[in-house]
Amino acid sequence: MSVYLNGRFQPLAEAKIPVLDRGFVFGDGVYELVPVYSRKPFRLDAHLARLQQSLDGIRLANPHTSEQWRDLILHLIAQQDFADQSVYLQVTRGTAPRDHAFPAGVPPTVFMFAQALVTATPAQKAAGVCAVSAVDNRWLRCDIKAISLLPNILLRQQATDAGCAETVMFRDGFLTEGAASNIFVVKDGVLLTPPSSNLMLTGVTHDVVLELAPTLAAPVEIRAIAEAEVRRADELWMTSSTKEIMPIVMLDGVPVGSGSPGPLARKFDAAYAAFKREVMRA
Repeated sequence: MSVYLNGRFQPLAEAKIPVLDRGFVFGDGVYELVPVYSRKPFRLDAHLARLQQSLDGIRLANPHTSEQWRDLILHLIAQQDFADQSVYLQVTRGTAPRDHAFPAGVPPTVFMFAQALVTATPAQKAAGVCAVSAVDNRWLRCDIKAISLLPNILLRQQATDAGCAETVMFRDGFLTEGAASNIFVVKDGVLLTPPSSNLMLTGVTHDVVLELAPTLAAPVEIRAIAEAEVRRADELWMTSSTKEIMPIVMLDGVPVGSGSPGPLARKFDAAYAAFKREVMRA
């Protein structure tokens, strides 16, 4: 596997960073994940815009222009043996003596690699998944896609320990998101989602769902969603670049709605697949 590190494409086994890289010792960096279908990056401009927002959030200058990022990503994609990929890119504040304050004049560390993109099968989507819930105990800048993901890891592990796919999080009695996804609620035919804020990371797939809603004549409410509303939902979905639109059919051992994927989930999943094909043909 070929990866990119600080200006050079090289075999994964040869890629190394100093132990004093601030990403290693502090988690001082941000990342982005771009799905690739048939060697074409999906919504790359949106992913690069979110990368810029994350870099701005930690006061780190972007080491590349959008055009340079695009060229590097396309070159990385071309070097892999698989057509459908998940491209991971990471920027840290670079290598310096360990001190909390930002180092001056230190170049950032830029790392990228690609792995095979594994999405849910039709059978998995037809069955849906289970989830657990937890208090959202993360920091207050969840809108930054930071590499310091320990709280998300611990929350997601709660789901894994229960044999489930995701942890649905609540803060002060209101829905925020999943440990590694955005969450949609359906009640009485209305699609509900929390407003973008510093308490959640708005996903690219999440935004596509909202774009598709008018084409499907699906009413949408973007507002605070109380925990009780989530537990009384007719449908519950998780969305992400790898899971796309995945119905949650059981939460904390209690069936969601009928206990099977609902009609709106099936309709949006079909529309998302069609949208993806159209984008890839462009």
